[in-house]
Amino acid sequence: MLDIRLIRERPQEVRAALARRGEEAVATLDLVLARDAEWRAATASAESQRAMQRAASEQLAEARRAGREVDALQSKLRELSEQVKALQRQAEQARAALDELLLRLPNLPDPAAAPGPEEEIVRVVGEPASFPFAARDHLELAGERIDMERGARLSGSRFAYLRGELVLLELALVRYALGKLAARGFEPVIPPVLVRERALFGTGFLPDTEQQVYGPLEDGLYLTGTSEVALASLHDGEILEEEALPRRYAGFSSCFRREAGAAGRDTRGIFRVHQFDKVEMFSFCAPERSGEEHELLLALEEEILGELGLPYRVVNIAVGELGPSAAKKYDCEVWLPSQQRYRELTSCSNTTDFQARRLEIRTRAKDERRTRALHTLNGTAVAVGRTIIALLENGQREDGSVALPGCLIEHGAPALLPPA
Repeated sequence: MLDIRLIRERPQEVRAALARRGEEAVATLDLVLARDAEWRAATASAESQRAMQRAASEQLAEARRAGREVDALQSKLRELSEQVKALQRQAEQARAALDELLLRLPNLPDPAAAPGPEEEIVRVVGEPASFPFAARDHLELAGERIDMERGARLSGSRFAYLRGELVLLELALVRYALGKLAARGFEPVIPPVLVRERALFGTGFLPDTEQQVYGPLEDGLYLTGTSEVALASLHDGEILEEEALPRRYAGFSSCFRREAGAAGRDTRGIFRVHQFDKVEMFSFCAPERSGEEHELLLALEEEILGELGLPYRVVNIAVGELGPSAAKKYDCEVWLPSQQRYRELTSCSNTTDFQARRLEIRTRAKDERRTRALHTLNGTAVAVGRTIIALLENGQREDGSVALPGCLIEHGAPALLPPA
């Protein structure tokens, strides 16, 4: 949520920033300004009438003590009371409309976010794999270890059983990522995957991505598409002391997405499925440090990709493709030999104070009473399914076996996956 004071004090600056996102955001801003003016006018009028009501009440009391006629004063007091109630209702309605509109405004894009329409390539790291044989895709290499047929029979399309050595590979990936992040000051967390509506509104997934979310279920709960939702809500409504920042967490969870509107796109295999596992980084930090923290998350993502031996590129996402909560976002795209192109594997976003305002998470400097909104950031450490795809395809050998990196073997992965 944007700061209403910023909108009031610097409307042209906010308008120029939102114009980079498109006409709809600017139109919503104009409605916000109109409703805010209406709310402030009604509130001021109500206060003025309430002062007149208090004065009339004092006059009535004085008249009664003096034994004077009070009928006219009583009539005037009733009239003022009705006027105050009407203005209060008007102010409440304007405030409700203002709050609803504020929830529809996206975050202000960072000046350094790519202007678009295409993302900007920041750097390319590693040479794309080249084989003296026809490259197989991940399903050919995995065989029944990725069991799409039985997964579909159980749950429908875009579900799979992960079996055999690939289970050990997943657990090794998760243990490797959590160990690396813990050594860098991230507290490991296994969060709930069922959350209340407030958590989704607080992180900006509602009201923008209803079509992708499973829920609400019978109890009013939703399945989350990323542990970002639960990690952001870990400090919902709290004040974090500034000297204790940054607070960094590494969450591991299953994630659930409808993938509505994605029919016909990446339907083969486990690249785009309804259920997947992920290790997610999340950081609460002081506003002055969020740019630096964003680069740290990106550096950790790249460090993991480097140790996994995967060729990749970093892209700065175009403003028009940013989600509502992100001010700036990087994607790391990995090379997939079967597709002969780079595909998104991880991302990291600086959401500045957008989520913190919605979730009422603040920070306070030592020996100060005043609080302010802090900044939140998120980044994917390991998207397990897609990372398995990348490891299979980039590590494949002519006989169909797959060599795995040493950092995963240390955590229980087999050194070599036998041919399917």
